[in-house]
Amino acid sequence: MTRKTSLAICLLVFAVFAGLAPLKSASAMTAEQYFEDGNRLFRDDLYWAALLRYRQAADEGLDSELLHYNTGIAHYRAGQHNRARDALQKALTDPGLRVAAQYNLGLNAYAAGSLDEALRWFRLVRDQNQNGRLQTFAVVAISRIREAQAVPDEFDIRVVEQKKKREFAKLDLRVRVSFGSDDNVFRTPDQNYIDFSDPALPIVTPDTKSGAFMPVSMRAKYTINSLPFEGFYGAYRLAGRYYQDKELDNANEYLHELSFGNEYSRKQGSRKRDVKSAFTIAKHDEIYFDPDDGGSRIVDGTNIDDRMNYLRYGPQLSLRQAHERLSFGASFKGQLWDYEETGVVPEYDHEYFLVDLYGQYKFTPTSLFRVTAGYFSRRYSDRPSYDLDGQQRLGNPTVRYDYFSLGLRARQRITSSMWFGFDVERTERTDQYVGYNDYTLDSYRLDFHWTFRERFDLDVRAIYRNYDYANAFAFHNPVAGRKTLETAEASIIGAYRMTNNLSLVGEIRYRDTASNDTRIQYERNQYILGVRWQQ
Repeated sequence: MTRKTSLAICLLVFAVFAGLAPLKSASAMTAEQYFEDGNRLFRDDLYWAALLRYRQAADEGLDSELLHYNTGIAHYRAGQHNRARDALQKALTDPGLRVAAQYNLGLNAYAAGSLDEALRWFRLVRDQNQNGRLQTFAVVAISRIREAQAVPDEFDIRVVEQKKKREFAKLDLRVRVSFGSDDNVFRTPDQNYIDFSDPALPIVTPDTKSGAFMPVSMRAKYTINSLPFEGFYGAYRLAGRYYQDKELDNANEYLHELSFGNEYSRKQGSRKRDVKSAFTIAKHDEIYFDPDDGGSRIVDGTNIDDRMNYLRYGPQLSLRQAHERLSFGASFKGQLWDYEETGVVPEYDHEYFLVDLYGQYKFTPTSLFRVTAGYFSRRYSDRPSYDLDGQQRLGNPTVRYDYFSLGLRARQRITSSMWFGFDVERTERTDQYVGYNDYTLDSYRLDFHWTFRERFDLDVRAIYRNYDYANAFAFHNPVAGRKTLETAEASIIGAYRMTNNLSLVGEIRYRDTASNDTRIQYERNQYILGVRWQQ
């Protein structure tokens, strides 16, 4: 064992004992102090530690309905439903705690899967007149349980009928306006490089630019539920970013998307069926800038800034059939992408087709596993294919890329407010001419979500992708060797709900691209703060 290893073990042992020290020093606390310390730990979501303190308070002689109530809530949050029920029932003798205890007994029974018991407790809360807020919550809970059982009683039928009348026409609206900083606006390479795509082999010195920008997004959807299980809708989506400095205008980008369609959703017992169809049309605008300095690209004396602007449109359809544990679905999409004409370089116009299938199984109420399989194709009408020597000759057939993907997804809920997931996917791309641009893509993704005290949401995401090119060359030049490409992305998003509709949102984004085609290698950090309105 090395000195460094020994030192690390000693520090770890010291940290463990240091963390336990407060527990040992608390042996002289009174029952009331144990109880108050348990409440503090509960507020910090440390339920197991709170239960230890509550038990110590009881051992010191504290025996009150409030102690039983808090103990029951802590057991419920910790997933110990039988113990939660026993403790909460002891709190029913206190008139001031009775209604709250009954409501939480209903929540605990629902979480344990005992729907009949949950209904019994919620009805007691519904029929009392001491706490109007809990009474409203109980009515909603009863309605949801009875809807799941598909056996509504007379009271719940009235509630559902009133809700249907209110939701004959429904508007969903979400708007987000933010302000952020970007340390690499034009995705500029992070080092000097030799441009092997130029026969003169010039040395390029990239000029990285940073600046402030405003990301803007909006989603609006208006639905008319004219049929019992079917609704028709129109939706609009805006996404864009606008940089503050005039010299960064080339990085501005926006998308407008309009869609019309219908949605069918029907639930019978544990079975649910969803069918969605729509026709979508979108307009996208951005500048085809030079990433080395953010300037315009000039070919044969012609400015080709508009080369990446496009109009896309086409139908899409998705199907989903869900049972208590098993669900499966499919989605289909067909689109035409119409790019701006430049006259001096081939256009990116193409047809896009997608078929995606999935099957999902819930092993427990808190864990699931999903298998996905997909096929999509991009078929260009003007771009000539590459030969195996990296040359894109004008007489070659036009480009067609076919993709096949297979993925696995796992999700695990840790508590009612916390979950994490892992995705792994392999995608094979086939260049249908001579295979020059074939690649195999392996991607790995990790997600984590936490809702803290019902107002703060934290989402963490990390994605790694590794591209394995079988034939393509860096810079499309055999001298530069086989092309390599790896990307890593990470984001942290925190949202604080100030009101039911208004939230404060902060975001950190990181992206790193590594390749021996140095033109596309860069590192980028973005920091964003904004407000979000939704209803």
